Amino acid sequence: MNKSELINQIEESADINKKEAGAALDAIMAAITDTLKKDDKVTLIGFGTFSVSKRAARDGRNPQTGKTIKIPAKNVVKFKVGKKLDEAVQ
Repeated sequence: MNKSELINQIEESADINKKEAGAALDAIMAAITDTLKKDDKVTLIGFGTFSVSKRAARDGRNPQTGKTIKIPAKNVVKFKVGKKLDEAVQ
């Protein structure tokens, strides 16, 4: 499912027009992004938790040349699935 298909699903489920569904999805994604930028987590009970984890710098290897390279530290987004979602897809 891509973004436009998700907007169509929201439109049908919430009985709103496509413009409102798109705006709602954009607002949700912006709110999650802003919260994660603040190094906080977003918990949606039953669905899951989005959080930020710090990945340390490390040495890697270029698979084409075999040369050792430095991989810088960075923040990565993690998602831990909630119980209801986990049960629903099994």
